[in-house]
Amino acid sequence: MKKGILVMSVLIWGFTGVMRAQFVVMDPAHIVTSILNALNQIVETATTADNMINNFKEVQKIYNQGQEYYDQLRGVNDLVKDSKKVRDAIMIVGDINDIYVNNYQKMLSDPHFRQNELVAISKGYTVLLRESADMLMELKNVVNENGLSMTDAERMDIVNNVYENLRNHRNLVNYYTRKNISVSYLRAKKAGDTERVMSLYGNVGERYW
Repeated sequence: MKKGILVMSVLIWGFTGVMRAQFVVMDPAHIVTSILNALNQIVETATTADNMINNFKEVQKIYNQGQEYYDQLRGVNDLVKDSKKVRDAIMIVGDINDIYVNNYQKMLSDPHFRQNELVAISKGYTVLLRESADMLMELKNVVNENGLSMTDAERMDIVNNVYENLRNHRNLVNYYTRKNISVSYLRAKKAGDTERVMSLYGNVGERYW
């Protein structure tokens, strides 16, 4: 069986249960569509700044609901090379969501950010998330039925390109987070309040600056 057909027909997602000795055939675009829908909902909800804290609570609900897709993907083993690259690309989108939700939640309780700054930071994150959704849409076009019209080489070129772009994008989201946290850290240092900020954003292994 050609690699391209294998990417289309093999269960790489583990969406119906634990992956065992054989693959189960299902619609491979389903999980991509589900994650895209959740990601677009997060962007739409986070864009409305009428009540920032309540809006973020709604974002967290959508985020938590979408975690089941990523949790099940993490449990899938023994994938063929092509399928693993698709799975890993999707998992990077999950990492980007994690960076946003986990750190922005801390920023909301950080006294060194003003409300208008938090609104601006949220808008910055939504732009980055929207770009993630656009990249994931490219991947969806590969794994849905329209992708069968592509050659194996064309399909894998797109998968590799999306994967590398998402890796770079994750680095950009990390950088954006570090820069915002560094603003709080500098203000806290000036106010003699560095311990609170250092504690808020995690231990040494978790800090972003």
